[in-house]
Amino acid sequence: ILHYEPQEYTETDFLLPNQLYGRSRISESVRAKDADRPVVPAESICSMVLQILVPFLLAGLGTVSAGILLDVVQNWDVFQEITEIFILVPAVLGMKGNLEMTLASRLSTAVNAGKMDSAREKWMLIVGNLALKQLQATVLGLLASLMATVLGWMAEGKMPFNHVALLCSTSVCTAFVASLLQGIIIVAVITGSKRMGINPDNVATPMAASFGDLITLALLACCGQWFYSFTDLYPYVLYLVDLLLLCLIPLWVVIASKHPASHILLRTGWEPIITAMVISSIGGLILDKSVSDPNLAGIIVYAPVINGIGGNLVSIQSSRISTNLHLNFSPGEVPEDRKSCYNPCRTFFGSGANHRSAQILLLLVIPGQLIFLHTIHLMKGGRTLPSPLLTVAFLSASLIQVFSLLCIADCMVHCLWRRHKDPDSYSIPYLTALGDLLGTALLSLAFLMLWCVGDSGSV
Repeated sequence: ILHYEPQEYTETDFLLPNQLYGRSRISESVRAKDADRPVVPAESICSMVLQILVPFLLAGLGTVSAGILLDVVQNWDVFQEITEIFILVPAVLGMKGNLEMTLASRLSTAVNAGKMDSAREKWMLIVGNLALKQLQATVLGLLASLMATVLGWMAEGKMPFNHVALLCSTSVCTAFVASLLQGIIIVAVITGSKRMGINPDNVATPMAASFGDLITLALLACCGQWFYSFTDLYPYVLYLVDLLLLCLIPLWVVIASKHPASHILLRTGWEPIITAMVISSIGGLILDKSVSDPNLAGIIVYAPVINGIGGNLVSIQSSRISTNLHLNFSPGEVPEDRKSCYNPCRTFFGSGANHRSAQILLLLVIPGQLIFLHTIHLMKGGRTLPSPLLTVAFLSASLIQVFSLLCIADCMVHCLWRRHKDPDSYSIPYLTALGDLLGTALLSLAFLMLWCVGDSGSV
């Protein structure tokens, strides 16, 4: 029986202890590390585009469906009576960036680094990470509801206690169930990609988000409406649900602490996901105020699309850069061209391994969003087309958002690696949260400009 001492590991060490797979520690000599480094096959531009395109389109259809669903459920009683639930929308949907995409990025790196070749290694990694994810989902769900309560109180000047109880129950229950379902899907996608010889960096994170928004939003709406029906007659049901899910926290802690990989993140992985939740909640406050304004009501159907697509694209780039650093550089070491002052041109035209993927991801924005924009109008009945001004405003907001996120990702991932922090666990939560904030703010600005010029958004 192997005895582990998790305190000896750091965030940038291999995700599994070396006793299991017989590779050298990162702290050993470069020669030893190079000898054991797995060789990742070269990737052609054509294969990269194909591997990125299909999950990107699936993810886009998922976010479009989420937007249509949000447009429908905004008229439900719980959304009409407790408008603070709109603040929860970006925060809860953003958990796929905090948890699901981060898990997908970690497992993708593990696959490319050869750490899932053995069945024992694979299941140790999977079980530990899933337990950790359930713990984080429960805690984040509770914190998101408290954040929505505080922001709602600051905006309105009051917050009834039954509203607080409903927000907590809805958020925690949604986060727990959505995290469990999507975690199983991610594990299936990662293992399937490995068997089919597909680079999981290209497919795992967008597939993790493909129907994540739709599943999470459907759960949020159904749980909210269900709990709302109990608020008057059976209010204790809300407290029992919270108590039950919170009582499971010690179980997830015990399971996660038994595995070295998740034990490290159990102690160090909270900062990025909590900070990202706060950032997403600010975006939720913007969305709440925009939806409350009759002149900007049309924004609701487009918000999940611009936020989801931006987060999906930047998560692919972040995962690819992180994998490249894990395979080719020791913690604290970065490529020569990343040691000087940051230049945005290097992100798209540099000599690094991932500038071509940055170009491809940016080029996907315009055609992809055109497809999704027209899909929205077809799903809404197809009787109208988006107006030229709406199309230009929406595409401009999307392009600015993705361009900014790709530049931020390039700088952030290398900075985290230079500071001996694992980008797989830190970068994606920040990037998807910034994507939510940027997307919602830019979309609100675009709709405000359309209202100022008198454009209805359709022809």
